[in-house]
Amino acid sequence: MRKGVGLIAILVLLLPGLGFSGSVSFRLGYFVPNAKSDLWEVEFENMTFTRSDFQSAVLGLSYEHFLSRELSLVIGVDAFSRTRPGIYRDFVGYSFEEGDFAYPADYEGDFAISHDFGVSFTPIQVSLKLTPFSRRSSIIPYIGGGVSMYFWSVKLWGNIIDFEDVWIDETENIDIYAVKPANVREDYQITFGFQGFAGIMIPFARRAALEAEFKYWYGKGNLDLFEGFQDFDLSGYQISLGINYWF
Repeated sequence: MRKGVGLIAILVLLLPGLGFSGSVSFRLGYFVPNAKSDLWEVEFENMTFTRSDFQSAVLGLSYEHFLSRELSLVIGVDAFSRTRPGIYRDFVGYSFEEGDFAYPADYEGDFAISHDFGVSFTPIQVSLKLTPFSRRSSIIPYIGGGVSMYFWSVKLWGNIIDFEDVWIDETENIDIYAVKPANVREDYQITFGFQGFAGIMIPFARRAALEAEFKYWYGKGNLDLFEGFQDFDLSGYQISLGINYWF
């Protein structure tokens, strides 16, 4: 997946040299995932990491082909990846001959029950961009939107509590749960979505402008290996700053 995305980025950079007129943008942004599907929710409910732990910087690159003074075709790629370790909030682990088990957190415990949760989204975007006042003003507002092809992955490795595997500690008269190792990797998945954006450009040289943009991504990916979960939420919003160079 990374090689494919890298080839697309190289193609975007080579387009100007192939005789295509337009502009190239380089962006540094900050992405905030919606994180609304049930796998996200289960992780946040049980683990010590939070939604804000999955907010992260993103890098973006795009090529813009001028169709007219006001309308452009934009091909772009962004890259978001975040992995966080977490510990179960309300449980501690004990080891017995029968295996490892989760007890309520008010027990001392032999070990902390933990795992890592990682997500990666790389949308390849094809959009139409409208600059209603063309590119000849001192401040150039624009809006746009289009379709996205997401390359994405979700990974979980470490220990999980199997809440369906219930045991009884007869001494303490409480329910306990089996703790099991896990290494689930939903890798190299592809799905389609869409995105919309708005921003301004401020020229500072004859062929260059500073760019500030707000973008909303939307997408949902089917989970094959995380059984019993609904489609994974890939959506979120991005705020970015960059440089736009015209040629």
